Amino acid sequence: MLIDGYIILLDLQEVKAHTAQLQKIGVNVNQIAKRINETERIYTNDMNEIKRLMEEVWPLERRLLLQFKGLTK
Repeated sequence: MLIDGYIILLDLQEVKAHTAQLQKIGVNVNQIAKRINETERIYTNDMNEIKRLMEEVWPLERRLLLQFKGLTK
């Protein structure tokens, strides 16, 4: 490192935000799965909630992938 190495500093704020969103989705999916197991019914509102959460996560996922792609060039 001292002679011909280099240091890479990464800003991982977006990764942390993405992880938090995925944790929220996981919690919601677990709650929905529990309700389905208890009632043996799938509710439209539950499915719409999952879709809404995924719509929040995908743009962040795309942004992160593009940033990581830029690091590998």
